[in-house]
Amino acid sequence: MSSDETSTVLCPKCGHAYDVPVGSTKTRARCKCGCKFNLLTGEAIDADTAVAGAPAKAAKGGPGVKAEVSSGASALHTSHFKLPTSDSDSLAQVEALGRAKEAVLAEVGKIIIGQTDVLSQILTAFFARGHCLLMGVPGLAKTLMVHTLAQTMRLEFKRIQFTPDLMPTDITGTHILQQDRDTQDRRFVFQKGPVFTNVLLADEINRTPPKTQAALLEAMQERKVTASGETHALPSPFLVLATQNPLELEGTYPLPEAQLDRFLLLVKVDYPNLEEEQRILLSTTGRDGEAVKNLLDARAVLSFQELVRQVPVSDHVAQYAARLCRATRPQTDEAPEFVRKYVRFGSGPRAGQALILAAKAHVVLNGRFNVACDDIRQYALPVLRHRVILNFAAASEGLDADAVVKKLLETVGET
Repeated sequence: MSSDETSTVLCPKCGHAYDVPVGSTKTRARCKCGCKFNLLTGEAIDADTAVAGAPAKAAKGGPGVKAEVSSGASALHTSHFKLPTSDSDSLAQVEALGRAKEAVLAEVGKIIIGQTDVLSQILTAFFARGHCLLMGVPGLAKTLMVHTLAQTMRLEFKRIQFTPDLMPTDITGTHILQQDRDTQDRRFVFQKGPVFTNVLLADEINRTPPKTQAALLEAMQERKVTASGETHALPSPFLVLATQNPLELEGTYPLPEAQLDRFLLLVKVDYPNLEEEQRILLSTTGRDGEAVKNLLDARAVLSFQELVRQVPVSDHVAQYAARLCRATRPQTDEAPEFVRKYVRFGSGPRAGQALILAAKAHVVLNGRFNVACDDIRQYALPVLRHRVILNFAAASEGLDADAVVKKLLETVGET
């Protein structure tokens, strides 16, 4: 290990990020906000010294921060976000987590050029405890994007390449016969499959038959796996990120509506612009880039997810989300004329839940603690595009679900 190797640390109070050299002899740090904390656990050491509005103090070895790392620590648990205990504490945590988001995007940006909107939507789904379906042509770094994001969060990552011969037990696991060395007794033991992880990449999920696709239904909804009458809980946090190629339809098995509905967001991954593509060509055809640093751990992510659930939503905003979802159903009185003409099936109540959760995670990631109708509208496309099933009339006129949802946003008002 080189002497100049560093790890990134976030202050548990204000979220300030700074680099710390590995191999030092101390375990304490003092942030410019006045907070003292343990570098190995991320917990505050002396809460009384953290005074609101304390002036920033510059120290040797870092920008406004004095920090040293214990000897032999090859990696640090970089932050631990405590659950808020009051309204003012909630706002402080929101501000800190907003900074954490910027740090994660900057770290992923070392490997992934562009695609900031896609990454923001994945983070939104992740902290809303939802799953994502990434739709894009080959070569847009969908797999690399997911892998890099998991690395920045110090989470276990596994990938399954979905193929026509993949079996359900290849995902969930199976019982195998084992013999005890001492007693010579034989018994069946459950061997866990790759679904037992924090971040699961289901690569090209539509290339496997429905029987195998359905193996993920219980895992995505209940966060558990049932095999031979035994139920096994999945690790927390748990996120499924699936990829799908919209071009090749031969030899594929389109996902049924029941499984599509399990994905909180359907994120479209588009081509990079000219400047981004030029940078991609230069960076990927030269020497290897920088290594990605760990910024968050599982405990911090779980605290963040809990904080998102505590964001309040007014009756007005909830009613707008409900009316938006109900307007997609052609059989209801609230449906506009163009919905009755072009839509075969509209979205269910899970779409409204997804709108609220996505909006909650979005505002927290952007340093706010209140949800507005604009936040609902911002996530209407990724939430509804895979839940609105069009009929033949729409296909014959070249309309897709995005066009219908955009028209719906223009039609359905806030009041």
